[in-house]
Amino acid sequence: MTTPAALIVDAAAYAQAVEDAVRAAAAYYEGGTSPLDDDTYDRLVRGIAAYEAEHPEQVLPDSPSGKVAGGAVEGDVPHTVAMLSLDNVFSPEEFTAWTESLARRIGHEVTRFHVGPKLDGLAVAARYTGGRLTRLITRGDGTAGEDVSHAIGTIEGLPEQLGKPVTVEVRGEVLMTTAQFEYANEVRTGHGGQPFANPRNAAAGTLRAKERLYTVPMTFFGYGLLPLPDTEPALAERLTASAHSDLMGLVAELGVHTSAGTAVPDTLAESVEQVLARVQEIAAARAELPFGIDGIVIKTDLAADQQAAGSGSRAPRWAIAYKLPAVEKITRLLEVEWNVGRTGIIAPRGVLEPVVIDGSTITYATLHNPADITRRDLRLGDHVMVHRAGDVIPRIEAPVAHLRTGDEQPIVFPEFCPRCGSDIDKSEERWRCAQGRNCHLVASLSYAAGRDQLDIEGLGATRIVQLVDAGLVADLADVFTLNREHLLGLERMGETSTDNLLAAIEKAKQQPLSRVLCALGVRGTGRSMSRRIARHFATMDAIRAADAEAMQQVEGIGAEKAPSIVAELAELAPLIDKLAATGVTMTEPGATPPAAAEAAPGEEAPAAAADGGPLAGMTVVVTGAMTGALEKLSRNEMNELIERAGGRSSSSVSRKTTLVVAGEGAGSKRAKAEQLGISLATPDEFAALVADHLI
Repeated sequence: MTTPAALIVDAAAYAQAVEDAVRAAAAYYEGGTSPLDDDTYDRLVRGIAAYEAEHPEQVLPDSPSGKVAGGAVEGDVPHTVAMLSLDNVFSPEEFTAWTESLARRIGHEVTRFHVGPKLDGLAVAARYTGGRLTRLITRGDGTAGEDVSHAIGTIEGLPEQLGKPVTVEVRGEVLMTTAQFEYANEVRTGHGGQPFANPRNAAAGTLRAKERLYTVPMTFFGYGLLPLPDTEPALAERLTASAHSDLMGLVAELGVHTSAGTAVPDTLAESVEQVLARVQEIAAARAELPFGIDGIVIKTDLAADQQAAGSGSRAPRWAIAYKLPAVEKITRLLEVEWNVGRTGIIAPRGVLEPVVIDGSTITYATLHNPADITRRDLRLGDHVMVHRAGDVIPRIEAPVAHLRTGDEQPIVFPEFCPRCGSDIDKSEERWRCAQGRNCHLVASLSYAAGRDQLDIEGLGATRIVQLVDAGLVADLADVFTLNREHLLGLERMGETSTDNLLAAIEKAKQQPLSRVLCALGVRGTGRSMSRRIARHFATMDAIRAADAEAMQQVEGIGAEKAPSIVAELAELAPLIDKLAATGVTMTEPGATPPAAAEAAPGEEAPAAAADGGPLAGMTVVVTGAMTGALEKLSRNEMNELIERAGGRSSSSVSRKTTLVVAGEGAGSKRAKAEQLGISLATPDEFAALVADHLI
């Protein structure tokens, strides 16, 4: 859907809009700050363009229309080839119209497009002489940029020496990954500075900083390669005549970082339909990327087509940016609520002045923990940058500190548990009620009884409240000691419902170890991680005997998470013992414990794996709605089935994927599997393949 333009009704409003746009662009390009978020700025610029189209006689000389960087910046280092911006499209219809215009311009339809992520950072030109990085220049106004060579050596992916002694210019984007942004703000606030509002602003401000007492890393993504006046003639001719995809291959060969090693590598497409399919794939992956993107860049790949299309004063005519809906907006933090989760974690939640992001009205956002609030120096009344991508829970990135008025107030942290009034354990960054799970026993038990955990049908929150209030259940193990007399004494509990619930409880005792482990709700684990731990260790005794080093042998558990898992399992020891005493299963079918005795001195013990099975050695992704024999299985149950059959379940398609089970409505994951040549199976075909492992 096309991003609506800001409505500008008269000359006075137009003049104000031009002033606001120029001021916002200057603040961003000069210092990495801005009073406007990206979406608001884009709407403003589109509104200015629309007004100027209707009133060409009123166009002001300062207007950002048709200018690189909105005309807000200048440079003193001339570019050998103009370093332009990109025009935008916002919908399939606008993109199709652009391709038709391009075809008319060059005299034929484009048969090869180059498609890749539009990185949300700052464009720069890196000049290499004899393979050595000698100068780094910002885009500036497109004809000249600012020399930021002081940043050489601080940017990951931009080597100071190329793999070959060539004289070339590599163009690309400097940005901060999510991890780099978090680190940058931690260091910046530690030195008394205000936190950056988002990674893009952080990269812009950091790249220009010359005399800071600290250095924070940034990352470079190359997106272009061109000759310099001193480039060897044969190489210059090659660079001028090569397809863009070949140039990007050469960039990577020289040792410069590109999108090739990411989850959204640049690809080639031969039609509008293929381009739009790739747009959807990149958009679907956006929320999981460790760096920001705000769209997809589509270029004609062949040099002849680019040369025939030419360029305007602001943008090349052979490339376009397909902009994605904004995932960041500026709004105000009104208050902070403190909620207690099922494990006793006390989690702050920001209450926001409502703001629409990607079609959804956002009124709440996560604040992680008290230490995070302190690091970000958040205050009530702050203008804050709120981020939301896909189905990801909205989060507050940072305050927009330069918009502060002085009326903001400090956030007050709770002194006692806001749920039960107990003391608070503040020994870790995430605060926890001293009562732990018992603070929120109903939520903890409801989670444990859920379908993807112990699957105790009939044991919902209402029934659990009755059991807790009656003093019959004080922890999960007590559920397995209930009898007919206990249940019949409850209100609205007849003989049939009693027998059904007792049968469901008895059946839950037979659930595999992975389900039991998940039901315990160990912090830092979930359904997938619980399955991995159970399949690795095979028995609860082996899990409990594992130290942090042994726990790290499980895929996905690192040095930071392992100690907390081990510590929490030790904390849960009395409950685990009670569960075992009631007859709850403490083993994982088909798994064997790590053969520690078979490992040679100094070697890691081999991890447990399923014994054979039709999916042995395969990585399987399930997408779409299942039918037939698989219709009633939840996604978690499908993953369990895959692992019982010897395979490994995954949620994303990559080159490591072996098989994709594509049901009704399968979309981008099926398309990506087809693009990568990965085998596809219908639900019926997959059910036949794993028939012996269906329960």
